[in-house]
Amino acid sequence: MSGAHSLHAAVDLGASSGRVITGRLEEGRLHTEEVARFPNGPVAVPRRGRETLHWDILSLYRGVLEGLRAAAGPHGGLASVGIDSWAVDYGLLDGDAALLGNPVHYRDARTAGAPERVFEHLPADRMYAVNGLQVQPFNTLFQLAAAAGDAQLAPARDLMLIPDLLGYWLTGERVAELTNASTTGMVDVRTRTWADACLDVLEGPFGTPVRGLLSRLVEPGTVVGPLRGESVGAAAGAPLVAVGSHDTASAVVAVPAATPNFAYVSCGTWSLVGVELDAPVRTERSRAANFTNELGVDGTVRYLRNVMGLWVLQESLRTWRERGREVDLADLLRRAADVPALSCVVDVDDPRLLPPGDMPGRIAELAAETGQRPPSDDAELARCVIDSLALAYRRAVRQAAELSGRDVDVVHVVGGGAHNTLLCRLTADATGLPVVAGPTEGAAIGNLLVQARAVGAVEGDLAALRRIVAASTGTRRYEPSGDTRPWEAAHQRLWS
Repeated sequence: MSGAHSLHAAVDLGASSGRVITGRLEEGRLHTEEVARFPNGPVAVPRRGRETLHWDILSLYRGVLEGLRAAAGPHGGLASVGIDSWAVDYGLLDGDAALLGNPVHYRDARTAGAPERVFEHLPADRMYAVNGLQVQPFNTLFQLAAAAGDAQLAPARDLMLIPDLLGYWLTGERVAELTNASTTGMVDVRTRTWADACLDVLEGPFGTPVRGLLSRLVEPGTVVGPLRGESVGAAAGAPLVAVGSHDTASAVVAVPAATPNFAYVSCGTWSLVGVELDAPVRTERSRAANFTNELGVDGTVRYLRNVMGLWVLQESLRTWRERGREVDLADLLRRAADVPALSCVVDVDDPRLLPPGDMPGRIAELAAETGQRPPSDDAELARCVIDSLALAYRRAVRQAAELSGRDVDVVHVVGGGAHNTLLCRLTADATGLPVVAGPTEGAAIGNLLVQARAVGAVEGDLAALRRIVAASTGTRRYEPSGDTRPWEAAHQRLWS
């Protein structure tokens, strides 16, 4: 392809911002440009005597439309478009295809206790044998159990995850893209179809007629339909491709790996740490370790654990800002690098760190509970967070390798965390493995390559796409220090 019709547009939506990035393939390299960026975040609305967190989906959609017009306008059209976002959250439409309220944010407290209520009817081990998912209270299945009896469910005729909902508004086509659907807890990880056992528990004990709300599942790389309507401007007519619409699925496509023996850390607000497999791991040991089997591009399985991620540091910065202290992140990380290593570590996956709130206070509480001196200033707190993330990555990489039987020779860090030199260096030290950092816009790059392949602009398997990534983006390599004993001692401090 050449000219205007070699240009592709990735809509990449994160928990704090959205962006539209264009990509053009020339001589085996992908050239990208960010053409739009817009804010995203939770909005608290009073409901039933408490505040409920929602996404402002209409503001997000406006940003998508403006970004697509900016992408297509100067060039006279687009060869394709793809959308990726965070997982699990959904919107409901009524019989007139009208939106029934803003989607609830996965950090909302409504799901507290929902997994336990579901397991009374479908025990955790039986559920894991079907969906292979790590137990997270915000999995869509648990969200729907928590929403049982809500007035919005009665008139609902469609339930769509965020990328599928935006895609429906752009094309009028209803689909459920598989990589994102696999995070809901309602997909059979073996057959890559909707899971009857999981749907039955929602429809029976919880009275939620979910089967009638779900769209047909499609594999990533499926052409959904052309963009339509005046609101998309010159992008009208461009085919929407169902890419790996879970942003981690797209980010893993963009891992510039030269060997199958790699682990990845898709590092942003969340960190997803794991390996890429050909088949799910549904053993009892895997369930006990709380590992998840999420479906990937080209029939793969992303065998991983969710780690709380840079959210802990981001929320600390927000807390300080609310208290009238503006803390520059780059300066904070420079000062954190001078703090003695591993002087304080916490379990970053403690559920108390999930909701918004006083993150520095919670970290101090966790430190005190484990007999450690809490961080005394912002640099010590930042070092505690970074050390704790590296320690969690070490644990997840080693467990993923052991539980899956996959050898790991290198760890690839993709996403915004690839910019964090201290985190990447400490991850190499903690794991005892070389770390290759980059690309930072991994989700957008994977999104672009899958859609480009779907419309014939490029050919090949995942290895071929990854060679394009390697040729197109810069990476930085960090070698381990060689002494992992301090990290083993820190591990024992938390998880002995």
